[in-house]
Amino acid sequence: MGRHGARSERRRLTLARKCLSVCGVAPGDRRTGHRGTQVIDSTRAFAKLVAAFNQNDWPRVQQRTTQLLALAPGDTRLLFMGGVAAMQVGSLGNALSLLKEATHLEPRRADYLAQYAKALALARRTRDARLVADRAMTLAPDDALTFDTLGAVYAQAQALVQAASAFRRVTTLQPNRPLAHYNLARALIALGDIDGAEHELETCVRLAPDEWNAWLALARVRTQTAAHNRIAALQGRLAANVSEPAAQILLNMALGKAFEDLADYPRAFDHYARGKAAARRQRSYAFARDKAMFEAIVRACPVGAVPADSQADGPSPIFLVGMPCSGIGLAGRILAAHPDLRSIGTLPHFPLQLQRAAGGQRPLLVEPDIARRIAHIDWAHLGRDYLARVHAATGETTRHIDKLPSNLLYVGFIARALPHAKFIYLRRNALDTCLDNFRHLFDLEPRWHDYSFDLLDTGRYLIETEQLLAHWQRCLPGRILEIPYESLQTGSEAATRQLLAFCDLPWHPACLTPRPAPQPDALSPPGHWRHYEAQLRDLRQLMAGHEGRQPIAAA
Repeated sequence: MGRHGARSERRRLTLARKCLSVCGVAPGDRRTGHRGTQVIDSTRAFAKLVAAFNQNDWPRVQQRTTQLLALAPGDTRLLFMGGVAAMQVGSLGNALSLLKEATHLEPRRADYLAQYAKALALARRTRDARLVADRAMTLAPDDALTFDTLGAVYAQAQALVQAASAFRRVTTLQPNRPLAHYNLARALIALGDIDGAEHELETCVRLAPDEWNAWLALARVRTQTAAHNRIAALQGRLAANVSEPAAQILLNMALGKAFEDLADYPRAFDHYARGKAAARRQRSYAFARDKAMFEAIVRACPVGAVPADSQADGPSPIFLVGMPCSGIGLAGRILAAHPDLRSIGTLPHFPLQLQRAAGGQRPLLVEPDIARRIAHIDWAHLGRDYLARVHAATGETTRHIDKLPSNLLYVGFIARALPHAKFIYLRRNALDTCLDNFRHLFDLEPRWHDYSFDLLDTGRYLIETEQLLAHWQRCLPGRILEIPYESLQTGSEAATRQLLAFCDLPWHPACLTPRPAPQPDALSPPGHWRHYEAQLRDLRQLMAGHEGRQPIAAA
């Protein structure tokens, strides 16, 4: 994201500048492989490879390691550097092959194992990544770069205790590294250690006052009060960085949260609007793009083209779909409390498998002619690939819950590939849903949430979402359960029983007491929109003009 994203990427790529010393790679080095293979000498070609690696010139590193590995196939330095380069350019198959070989030849190199675990995590092989990371940790590494990589792997695998432990080792070894404290704070927030997280975030902004993400996290980590808040500090940083897009985005969003905590809703909304406007200036977004996408999806999956029969044999995955901030997280925790279900989180397993099956470099849904792209797909094979991907990530074959909200866009495709799948659509008060999308700052990549930069665009997107839902209901009668978020939020046993019955699951009382959210919930209380009634006047008018909408003031 702007400057912060570029700076973060440069810091992540510090690996490329330091890894040679960590790995013992230097011109003039001469070694022998584990199998007695003579490895590369201090040649001019090797010196050029080292220079390219130091300069993050990944295509050149790939080219030179390929050439040199033909001469010295047992040189683990070449395998390692080639694997890191392949990972950086997105060639994950090649990266996995090279790094796996490097760790096989030198199984006690924790840095090699850490990069192999990272490649596995990028390939969504989460379970394998964690197992490799565990092997690396048993070797008691002593460098911050390795711990930082392992922390990121554990975080992606939702192994939060291990992630916090790894990131804490980074802060011990490099106490003046701001992002180490930020990463540790994120893990502590997920673990519910708010005091510890706040301390790490304060350390981060003290070391680097321009770590804008840390300022936003500080505003969110606990409720601001009149006696204890960071409004003055945020305002000072904002005024000092008027030409910095990332600062304008993140600090305004932080101030919106702070003023909301103090019940100063007009000023809160003003800062939310300023932050979202700053984000929109970094884009070339128009709502017509998303409207065209919805229309292309319907053309690709007309009524009658999607098999409606849900009696097929096989695993019955459950897809929770809908708008972001509609309560999918809560529904997922309720279902995951059942012993017969496992949640696989919000990773884009199905969209990635569909894109691979359709071919092409761009995501399928940005194409104007989706129907043509999917004409050759073997849907049964795609379904098996999806399940295999999920099982590789989790290591389990238990029936699972897929919580990616945007899978609503893929319901017709999922139903073709998995004719036994079930879908649950979370419906929430429209104004609360739109407001929370506007109050929330989604990751700017990928671009699926650009509608949220503008409140009316968010309303238009919700309308398109519900029209698409109505289309899927016509395509798949009986396959999609619509359930109000508010009924789950109040702990209704009737609503929980309805969920379980739809999923063909026996009643289990644990579903009435699901585990808490792993981090502060982005959802406001029901009816929160009323605090912004004046600011939402145009949105209410837009929603009121949409025929068939649920009452917008139901909460």
